Amino acid sequence: MARTALKIKNTRTKEAFEKALKSGKKPRHSTRIYNRCAKCGKVRGYIRRFGLCRICFREFANTGMIMGIKKSSW
Repeated sequence: MARTALKIKNTRTKEAFEKALKSGKKPRHSTRIYNRCAKCGKVRGYIRRFGLCRICFREFANTGMIMGIKKSSW
C-alpha cells in the first residue's frame, strides 16, 4: 500500500518536473526527483535502461519477458 502511494506520488512529481522543463522554467526542487521500479516501487538497485529494480529485472529476464536478455553462462 505504501509503495503504491509512493509510486503514484513519484509519477506526479516527475510529470510536473518534465512539464516545467518543457515550459522553460527551472523546477523548484529538482533533487527531489528519484527513480522507482515500475513493478514494485523499490528505489535502490534501479536499472535506468529498463525502468526496473534488479530483482524485478532478474524475474523478467528469467521468464523471457525482456527481449534480447538471457542468463550468461561460460
